Amino acid sequence: MENGHITISDQKTNVKLKVYKRRWYVLLLFSLFAFTQGGLWNTWGPIADSSEDAFSLKDADIALFANWGPISYIVGAIAAAWMVDNKGLRFSCLLCSFLIVIGTGIRCITSEIKYVKWTINIGQCLNGLAGPIAMGGPPLVSATWFPLHERTTATSLGFCMNLIGVAVSFLLGPYIVSNTSFKETANRNLTDNTTELMNMTMHNSDVIEENKKTERGQIMLLMYIECGWAVFLFLLMLLYFPAKPTSPPSKTAGIKRIAFKTGIQAILRSKPFWLISLIYSISLGVFNVWQGVLDVNLKAHGFSQEEAGWLGFSSIIAGCISSVIISRFADIFIKHLRMFLICIYIGSFIGFLWFTLLVNDILPNSTVSLYVAIILGTICLQAASPLYFEMACEVCYPVSEGLTNVLLTTMCNVGSFIFLLLQMIPSIGTDWENWCLLSVICVCIPLMFMFKDSYNRSIIDEKPEEGIITERKKY
Repeated sequence: MENGHITISDQKTNVKLKVYKRRWYVLLLFSLFAFTQGGLWNTWGPIADSSEDAFSLKDADIALFANWGPISYIVGAIAAAWMVDNKGLRFSCLLCSFLIVIGTGIRCITSEIKYVKWTINIGQCLNGLAGPIAMGGPPLVSATWFPLHERTTATSLGFCMNLIGVAVSFLLGPYIVSNTSFKETANRNLTDNTTELMNMTMHNSDVIEENKKTERGQIMLLMYIECGWAVFLFLLMLLYFPAKPTSPPSKTAGIKRIAFKTGIQAILRSKPFWLISLIYSISLGVFNVWQGVLDVNLKAHGFSQEEAGWLGFSSIIAGCISSVIISRFADIFIKHLRMFLICIYIGSFIGFLWFTLLVNDILPNSTVSLYVAIILGTICLQAASPLYFEMACEVCYPVSEGLTNVLLTTMCNVGSFIFLLLQMIPSIGTDWENWCLLSVICVCIPLMFMFKDSYNRSIIDEKPEEGIITERKKY
């Protein structure tokens, strides 16, 4: 390491390189783990209206439940990075999966209003502690199990499953927890011009309490379902989830990374890494939690939680599909990551500008236009994360992929934390959120032109070297 730049050792790796078919099963298990962590983080946003009615919560409480993700992430990031470097992928994933099981179990203890805030907050905190491995682990899985020209694709698949978990929560929550609140009943009565009936219902405390009881029961059913799934996945990973293959799939996979402490020092002195982190944290940090509070955001513009749920679900699924496709192209054109990112940010700016103008009634609003706008913005911006992960691994090599991306995603969670913290300010409203997302995307475009990409890891993997035998192994 010289003057803040990481030097590359030209090591010889006189080993057989093997690509195992089981790599896809390992990626599947990890992806389900990431899927679960993401979905549980977003449990409360899609059912915000019902939760507020059932448990006497406020928008600030819903924001805090989501904010435990970045808070716990930031607190546990260094420990997670050390753990994955020193204890390996299997131990780290099993421990984090167990934390998720405990967190979901605690949420099932009670639905009593005076205790439920405690159980929800503790559960969200424990789930958040699993975040550094769930979000920062995909590049480590791909580097450990996949050859050079599959790495970005594998990283994208692992990362996208975390987002698909968020997407599924947009549908699962509203499907199980119907908004039977008195507030909606009153609105329907008013629409039917039965003002007298509405006034009578407002004073009928039995009807109000019965609706709240129904919502509490449905929310607890959701808690039981999520806990059962978390237990099943933990047992599945406990049964078989190897830390690494017997033989490496690439030359750099067989080269030992620099020590943990030295790696931190190298990253702290790496200007390219910090520029990547800055762009990633202010754009994806805001965008990721903007998705999680979409229901609260759109509620102020007259959208129901079901409508917000479908908007969130469809945009995330479309974004995941685009992410895998773009990542596959990035694997083919392996040294053009910056070009891909610049095009992605221009497209996302157009999409979210259109969306913001629609929800603020600056442009004529329609359901089709809303879907097209949010999907356009999401398919572009969501595809950026796997490219950032791989770019960070390239510029920081020979620092380990686990340490590099846990620190990268920690910076992203700092951006998320600040965004959600602003949301907890009393009477701040939600109109600023869409403009904030649009602004950070705009700022990132010129910053991207300042970045000079390098491919330290790929250079070694592409270099011909004697003594290397490549095989494909079935098992």
